[in-house]
Amino acid sequence: MSKGILGKKVGMTQIFTAEGQVIPVTVIEANPNVVLQKKTNEVDGYESVQLGFDNKKEVRANKPEQGHAKKADTTPKRFVREIKGIEGVEVGQEVKVDVFAEGDKVDVTGTSKGKGFAGSIKRHGHSRGPMSHGSRYHRGPGSLGAVDGARVFKGMKLPGRMGTDRVTVQNLEVVKVDAERNLLLIKGAIPGPNNGYVVVKSTVKSGK
Repeated sequence: MSKGILGKKVGMTQIFTAEGQVIPVTVIEANPNVVLQKKTNEVDGYESVQLGFDNKKEVRANKPEQGHAKKADTTPKRFVREIKGIEGVEVGQEVKVDVFAEGDKVDVTGTSKGKGFAGSIKRHGHSRGPMSHGSRYHRGPGSLGAVDGARVFKGMKLPGRMGTDRVTVQNLEVVKVDAERNLLLIKGAIPGPNNGYVVVKSTVKSGK
C-alpha cells in the first residue's frame, strides 16, 4: 500500500546520530491533509485519492472550490494533489505525518527554484570558448546545425527560461517523524525554495 502527504518545505538543518555522525536533513511541515475526493475505476477510470493542504480564505475561493471542499466538510485548500495507491481512507478524513515512520523511503516532488532567463552555459552546462584577445566566441551557444538544414532544428539547447520545473527526487530516507509539530525530517535536499509546496509519497524504487 502506498502512503503520501502534502507539505511545505521549511528549510534545511542537520542532526547528529548517537555516534556523532552529521546528517543533513530537510524539514517539511505537513499539517493534517484532508481527503477531498476518492476517484474510482467505475466513475473516473482510475483510482486515486485527492488530498488538500493549507487552508484558503473563503473569499479567495471560487464557487466550485467552495462546493468541492464542502462535500468533505472542510475549507478550500491552497494546494490540492492526487496520489495513487492510498487505501483505507474516506472523504473528509485527515492524513497526518504519522503515516510515515523513521527509515521509510520516499519520493519528494516539488517545483524547482526559478532562475529567470539564462544562457546556454548556465542552463545546459555548455563549455565556453577562449576568453583571450582575438577570440570571437566566448559564451555563445555555438553552432546551431548544418548549413543545409536552413533552419534551427527542434530540441537545440539554447538560452531561455531556467527553473520552475516539476522535479522529483527519488529514494530519500525519512530520518525523523515529529507528530506533535507535524514535521518530517528527510535526509538530503529536495526541490524548490523555502515555503514551497511539495508532495511526499512512498518511493517507486526500492533502495539496494
